[in-house]
Amino acid sequence: MTNKDKYHLLCNTEKSIPIFSRDWWLDTVCGIENWDVLLKEQKGQVQAALPFYILASGVISMPLYTQTMGPWFAPEPSDAKYTGILGKRQAICKEFIDALRKYPHFLQNFNYRITDWLPFYWENYKQTTRYTYILYNIRDEKTLWDNMSPNIRRNITKAKEKFLITIRKGISIEDFLKIQSMTFKRQHLSTPKRQDVLIKLITACRQRNQGDLWGAYDEKGELHAVAFIAWQESSAYYLAGGGDPTLRASGAHSLLLWECIRHVSQYTQIFDFEGSMIPGVERFFREFGAIQTPYFTITRGNLSLLYRAWLKIKERI
Repeated sequence: MTNKDKYHLLCNTEKSIPIFSRDWWLDTVCGIENWDVLLKEQKGQVQAALPFYILASGVISMPLYTQTMGPWFAPEPSDAKYTGILGKRQAICKEFIDALRKYPHFLQNFNYRITDWLPFYWENYKQTTRYTYILYNIRDEKTLWDNMSPNIRRNITKAKEKFLITIRKGISIEDFLKIQSMTFKRQHLSTPKRQDVLIKLITACRQRNQGDLWGAYDEKGELHAVAFIAWQESSAYYLAGGGDPTLRASGAHSLLLWECIRHVSQYTQIFDFEGSMIPGVERFFREFGAIQTPYFTITRGNLSLLYRAWLKIKERI
Protein backbone atom coordinates (compact mmCIF):
# COMPACT_ATOMS: atom_id res chain seq x y z
CA MET A 1 0.00 0.00 0.00
CA THR A 2 1.45 3.38 -1.02
CA ASN A 3 1.55 6.49 1.14
CA LYS A 4 -1.27 7.96 -0.95
CA ASP A 5 -3.38 4.86 -0.40
CA LYS A 6 -2.85 5.16 3.35
CA TYR A 7 -3.59 8.88 3.21
CA HIS A 8 -6.87 8.27 1.39
CA LEU A 9 -7.89 5.95 4.21
CA LEU A 10 -6.79 8.51 6.80
CA CYS A 11 -8.83 11.28 5.17
CA ASN A 12 -11.91 9.06 5.35
CA THR A 13 -11.74 8.91 9.14
CA GLU A 14 -9.73 11.90 10.43
CA LYS A 15 -11.79 15.09 10.79
CA SER A 16 -8.90 17.29 11.94
CA ILE A 17 -7.15 17.35 8.54
CA PRO A 18 -7.72 20.84 7.05
CA ILE A 19 -9.85 21.00 3.92
CA PHE A 20 -6.92 22.25 1.79
CA SER A 21 -4.92 19.13 2.64
CA ARG A 22 -7.66 16.57 2.11
CA ASP A 23 -7.28 14.03 -0.66
CA TRP A 24 -10.36 15.05 -2.65
CA TRP A 25 -9.29 18.70 -2.58
CA LEU A 26 -5.79 17.87 -3.81
CA ASP A 27 -7.15 15.59 -6.53
CA THR A 28 -9.24 18.53 -7.75
CA VAL A 29 -6.76 21.43 -7.63
CA CYS A 30 -3.55 19.52 -8.39
CA GLY A 31 -4.67 16.63 -10.54
CA ILE A 32 -4.62 13.08 -9.22
CA GLU A 33 -1.07 12.38 -10.41
CA ASN A 34 0.47 15.72 -9.38
CA TRP A 35 0.54 15.45 -5.62
CA ASP A 36 2.07 13.12 -3.08
CA VAL A 37 2.33 12.79 0.68
CA LEU A 38 4.92 11.95 3.31
CA LEU A 39 3.76 9.95 6.32
CA LYS A 40 5.10 9.26 9.79
CA GLU A 41 3.70 6.04 11.19
CA GLN A 42 4.02 4.33 14.54
CA LYS A 43 2.58 0.91 15.34
CA GLY A 44 0.45 1.05 12.22
CA GLN A 45 -1.03 4.45 13.06
CA VAL A 46 -0.34 7.63 11.08
CA GLN A 47 1.17 10.19 13.45
CA ALA A 48 1.79 12.95 10.90
CA ALA A 49 1.42 13.71 7.20
CA LEU A 50 2.85 16.26 4.78
CA PRO A 51 0.94 16.38 1.47
CA PHE A 52 2.53 18.43 -1.32
CA TYR A 53 1.85 19.61 -4.87
CA ILE A 54 4.50 18.80 -7.47
CA LEU A 55 4.41 21.76 -9.85
CA ALA A 56 7.27 20.46 -12.00
CA SER A 57 10.21 18.11 -11.67
CA GLY A 58 12.00 18.98 -8.43
CA VAL A 59 9.54 21.79 -7.58
CA ILE A 60 6.99 21.77 -4.76
CA SER A 61 4.59 24.70 -4.68
CA MET A 62 1.05 25.73 -3.74
CA PRO A 63 -1.89 24.74 -5.95
CA LEU A 64 -4.52 27.27 -7.02
CA TYR A 65 -7.36 28.19 -4.67
CA THR A 66 -5.47 26.64 -1.77
CA GLN A 67 -4.54 28.94 1.09
CA THR A 68 -2.38 26.69 3.25
CA MET A 69 -0.97 23.18 3.52
CA GLY A 70 2.06 22.17 5.60
CA PRO A 71 2.40 19.28 8.05
CA TRP A 72 -0.59 17.75 9.81
CA PHE A 73 -0.11 16.12 13.21
CA ALA A 74 -2.48 13.66 14.83
CA PRO A 75 -4.30 15.13 17.84
CA GLU A 76 -2.50 14.55 21.13
CA PRO A 77 -4.08 13.34 24.39
CA SER A 78 -5.38 16.15 26.59
CA ASP A 79 -2.82 15.33 29.29
CA ALA A 80 0.19 15.37 26.95
CA LYS A 81 2.93 17.80 27.98
CA TYR A 82 3.79 20.69 25.67
CA THR A 83 7.52 20.05 25.78
CA GLY A 84 7.00 16.45 24.69
CA ILE A 85 4.62 17.42 21.87
CA LEU A 86 7.01 20.07 20.56
CA GLY A 87 10.01 17.75 20.60
CA LYS A 88 8.09 14.96 18.89
CA ARG A 89 6.83 17.24 16.14
CA GLN A 90 10.27 18.73 15.53
CA ALA A 91 11.70 15.23 15.13
CA ILE A 92 8.96 14.33 12.65
CA CYS A 93 9.59 17.50 10.64
CA LYS A 94 13.28 16.60 10.49
CA GLU A 95 12.32 13.25 8.92
CA PHE A 96 10.07 15.02 6.43
CA ILE A 97 12.84 17.48 5.53
CA ASP A 98 15.26 14.61 4.90
CA ALA A 99 12.71 13.05 2.52
CA LEU A 100 12.23 16.37 0.71
CA ARG A 101 15.89 16.71 -0.27
CA LYS A 102 15.15 15.35 -3.74
CA TYR A 103 13.02 18.46 -4.32
CA PRO A 104 15.50 21.38 -4.48
CA HIS A 105 12.71 23.96 -4.84
CA PHE A 106 10.04 24.19 -2.15
CA LEU A 107 7.23 26.64 -1.39
CA GLN A 108 4.36 25.98 1.00
CA ASN A 109 2.08 28.10 3.13
CA PHE A 110 1.71 26.39 6.49
CA ASN A 111 -1.63 26.34 8.25
CA TYR A 112 -1.79 29.10 10.87
CA ARG A 113 -1.98 26.45 13.60
CA ILE A 114 1.62 25.47 12.74
CA THR A 115 3.54 27.97 14.89
CA ASP A 116 6.94 26.26 14.95
CA TRP A 117 9.03 26.30 11.77
CA LEU A 118 12.39 25.89 13.54
CA PRO A 119 13.20 22.47 12.00
CA PHE A 120 12.99 24.12 8.56
CA TYR A 121 15.05 27.11 9.70
CA TRP A 122 17.75 24.75 10.95
CA GLU A 123 17.92 23.27 7.43
CA ASN A 124 18.29 26.70 5.78
CA TYR A 125 14.70 27.12 4.61
CA LYS A 126 13.38 30.70 4.53
CA GLN A 127 10.21 32.08 6.06
CA THR A 128 7.88 34.97 5.17
CA THR A 129 5.01 35.93 7.44
CA ARG A 130 1.62 36.45 5.82
CA TYR A 131 -1.78 37.14 7.38
CA THR A 132 -5.29 35.83 7.27
CA TYR A 133 -8.34 37.21 9.10
CA ILE A 134 -10.50 34.90 11.19
CA LEU A 135 -13.85 35.14 12.95
CA TYR A 136 -14.36 32.83 15.91
CA ASN A 137 -17.60 31.70 17.57
CA ILE A 138 -19.67 32.75 14.56
CA ARG A 139 -22.85 31.29 16.06
CA ASP A 140 -22.94 34.24 18.44
CA GLU A 141 -24.57 36.70 16.03
CA LYS A 142 -24.95 39.53 18.52
CA THR A 143 -21.25 39.57 19.40
CA LEU A 144 -20.30 39.34 15.73
CA TRP A 145 -22.54 42.29 14.90
CA ASP A 146 -21.26 44.38 17.80
CA ASN A 147 -17.62 43.72 16.83
CA MET A 148 -18.07 44.92 13.24
CA SER A 149 -17.04 48.41 12.29
CA PRO A 150 -19.88 50.97 11.97
CA ASN A 151 -19.08 51.17 8.26
CA ILE A 152 -19.80 47.45 7.66
CA ARG A 153 -23.00 47.60 9.71
CA ARG A 154 -24.17 50.65 7.72
CA ASN A 155 -23.44 48.88 4.44
CA ILE A 156 -25.41 45.80 5.49
CA THR A 157 -28.38 47.90 6.57
CA LYS A 158 -28.20 50.06 3.43
CA ALA A 159 -28.08 47.02 1.17
CA LYS A 160 -31.18 45.52 2.78
CA GLU A 161 -33.31 48.60 3.39
CA LYS A 162 -32.36 51.07 0.66
CA PHE A 163 -31.32 48.84 -2.24
CA LEU A 164 -33.55 45.88 -1.28
CA ILE A 165 -30.73 43.39 -1.82
CA THR A 166 -31.54 39.73 -1.27
CA ILE A 167 -29.05 36.86 -1.03
CA ARG A 168 -29.40 33.65 -3.00
CA LYS A 169 -27.47 30.44 -2.46
CA GLY A 170 -26.70 28.08 -5.33
CA ILE A 171 -26.26 30.60 -8.15
CA SER A 172 -24.86 29.37 -11.46
CA ILE A 173 -21.15 29.05 -12.07
CA GLU A 174 -21.57 31.15 -15.21
CA ASP A 175 -23.04 34.08 -13.27
CA PHE A 176 -20.34 33.78 -10.64
CA LEU A 177 -17.52 33.85 -13.20
CA LYS A 178 -19.11 36.80 -15.02
CA ILE A 179 -19.11 38.98 -11.90
CA GLN A 180 -15.69 37.76 -10.79
CA SER A 181 -14.23 38.75 -14.16
CA MET A 182 -15.58 42.28 -13.67
CA THR A 183 -13.54 42.53 -10.46
CA PHE A 184 -10.38 41.47 -12.29
CA LYS A 185 -11.06 44.06 -14.98
CA ARG A 186 -11.56 46.83 -12.40
CA GLN A 187 -8.22 45.90 -10.79
CA HIS A 188 -6.54 45.84 -14.23
CA LEU A 189 -5.83 42.11 -13.92
CA SER A 190 -6.34 39.47 -16.58
CA THR A 191 -8.75 36.64 -15.77
CA PRO A 192 -6.82 33.53 -14.59
CA LYS A 193 -6.34 31.02 -17.39
CA ARG A 194 -7.13 28.05 -15.14
CA GLN A 195 -10.82 28.75 -14.59
CA ASP A 196 -11.32 25.05 -15.27
CA VAL A 197 -9.73 24.32 -11.88
CA LEU A 198 -12.12 26.71 -10.15
CA ILE A 199 -15.13 25.16 -11.90
CA LYS A 200 -14.01 21.64 -10.89
CA LEU A 201 -13.51 22.80 -7.30
CA ILE A 202 -16.95 24.43 -7.07
CA THR A 203 -18.50 21.25 -8.48
CA ALA A 204 -16.59 19.01 -6.05
CA CYS A 205 -17.55 21.15 -3.05
CA ARG A 206 -21.21 21.13 -4.06
CA GLN A 207 -21.22 17.35 -4.53
CA ARG A 208 -19.85 16.92 -1.01
CA ASN A 209 -22.07 19.62 0.53
CA GLN A 210 -18.89 21.42 1.56
CA GLY A 211 -19.18 24.57 -0.50
CA ASP A 212 -21.42 26.69 -2.69
CA LEU A 213 -21.85 29.98 -4.54
CA TRP A 214 -23.87 32.93 -3.26
CA GLY A 215 -25.12 36.01 -5.09
CA ALA A 216 -26.55 39.37 -4.00
CA TYR A 217 -29.48 40.53 -6.19
CA ASP A 218 -31.55 43.69 -6.25
CA GLU A 219 -35.30 43.78 -6.93
CA LYS A 220 -34.68 44.12 -10.67
CA GLY A 221 -32.69 40.90 -10.69
CA GLU A 222 -29.31 42.56 -11.18
CA LEU A 223 -26.42 40.66 -9.61
CA HIS A 224 -24.28 42.98 -7.45
CA ALA A 225 -21.77 40.63 -5.79
CA VAL A 226 -20.80 36.96 -5.58
CA ALA A 227 -18.92 34.68 -3.18
CA PHE A 228 -17.57 31.13 -3.16
CA ILE A 229 -17.48 29.65 0.35
CA ALA A 230 -16.20 26.20 1.34
CA TRP A 231 -16.48 24.61 4.77
CA GLN A 232 -15.71 21.69 7.02
CA GLU A 233 -16.30 21.09 10.70
CA SER A 234 -13.18 23.00 11.78
CA SER A 235 -13.64 26.13 9.62
CA ALA A 236 -15.33 27.84 6.68
CA TYR A 237 -13.31 29.71 4.03
CA TYR A 238 -14.00 32.62 1.69
CA LEU A 239 -12.27 31.29 -1.42
CA ALA A 240 -13.23 33.70 -4.20
CA GLY A 241 -15.66 36.45 -5.02
CA GLY A 242 -16.20 39.79 -6.62
CA GLY A 243 -18.67 42.53 -7.42
CA ASP A 244 -20.05 44.56 -10.30
CA PRO A 245 -17.95 47.78 -10.25
CA THR A 246 -20.95 49.88 -11.34
CA LEU A 247 -23.01 48.69 -8.35
CA ARG A 248 -20.47 48.92 -5.53
CA ALA A 249 -22.34 51.71 -3.71
CA SER A 250 -25.15 49.32 -2.73
CA GLY A 251 -23.16 47.69 0.09
CA ALA A 252 -24.18 44.29 -1.32
CA HIS A 253 -20.78 42.66 -0.76
CA SER A 254 -20.97 43.34 2.98
CA LEU A 255 -24.49 41.92 3.21
CA LEU A 256 -23.47 38.93 1.08
CA LEU A 257 -20.61 37.93 3.37
CA TRP A 258 -22.70 38.53 6.48
CA GLU A 259 -25.38 36.13 5.22
CA CYS A 260 -22.74 33.60 4.14
CA ILE A 261 -21.24 33.67 7.63
CA ARG A 262 -24.66 33.17 9.17
CA HIS A 263 -25.37 30.23 6.88
CA VAL A 264 -22.11 28.32 7.44
CA SER A 265 -22.43 28.73 11.22
CA GLN A 266 -24.57 25.59 11.10
CA TYR A 267 -21.45 23.64 10.07
CA THR A 268 -18.62 25.33 11.98
CA GLN A 269 -17.71 27.94 14.59
CA ILE A 270 -14.91 29.59 12.55
CA PHE A 271 -14.90 31.71 9.39
CA ASP A 272 -11.59 32.34 7.63
CA PHE A 273 -11.54 35.27 5.19
CA GLU A 274 -8.24 33.88 3.83
CA GLY A 275 -6.68 37.30 4.28
CA SER A 276 -5.00 39.55 1.79
CA MET A 277 -1.89 41.68 1.61
CA ILE A 278 -3.79 44.22 -0.55
CA PRO A 279 -4.57 47.24 1.67
CA GLY A 280 -8.18 47.76 0.61
CA VAL A 281 -9.09 44.08 0.88
CA GLU A 282 -7.27 43.74 4.22
CA ARG A 283 -9.25 46.67 5.61
CA PHE A 284 -12.56 45.21 4.41
CA PHE A 285 -11.91 41.88 6.16
CA ARG A 286 -10.63 43.57 9.30
CA GLU A 287 -13.77 45.70 9.58
CA PHE A 288 -15.86 42.56 9.98
CA GLY A 289 -14.18 42.22 13.37
CA ALA A 290 -11.94 39.39 12.19
CA ILE A 291 -8.74 38.65 14.07
CA GLN A 292 -5.46 39.18 12.21
CA THR A 293 -3.68 35.81 12.29
CA PRO A 294 -0.15 35.15 10.97
CA TYR A 295 0.88 32.11 8.98
CA PHE A 296 4.21 31.11 7.46
CA THR A 297 5.31 30.81 3.86
CA ILE A 298 8.24 28.39 3.91
CA THR A 299 10.62 28.31 0.94
CA ARG A 300 13.86 26.75 -0.23
CA GLY A 301 15.80 27.14 -3.46
CA ASN A 302 15.66 29.78 -6.17
CA LEU A 303 11.93 30.36 -6.12
CA SER A 304 11.84 34.12 -6.49
CA LEU A 305 10.13 34.13 -9.89
CA LEU A 306 7.81 31.27 -8.97
CA TYR A 307 6.96 32.95 -5.67
CA ARG A 308 6.11 36.26 -7.31
CA ALA A 309 3.95 34.50 -9.89
CA TRP A 310 2.14 32.58 -7.14
CA LEU A 311 1.52 35.77 -5.15
CA LYS A 312 -0.01 37.44 -8.20
CA ILE A 313 -2.37 34.50 -8.63
CA LYS A 314 -3.23 34.58 -4.92
CA GLU A 315 -4.04 38.30 -5.03
CA ARG A 316 -6.39 37.74 -7.96
CA ILE A 317 -8.19 34.98 -6.11
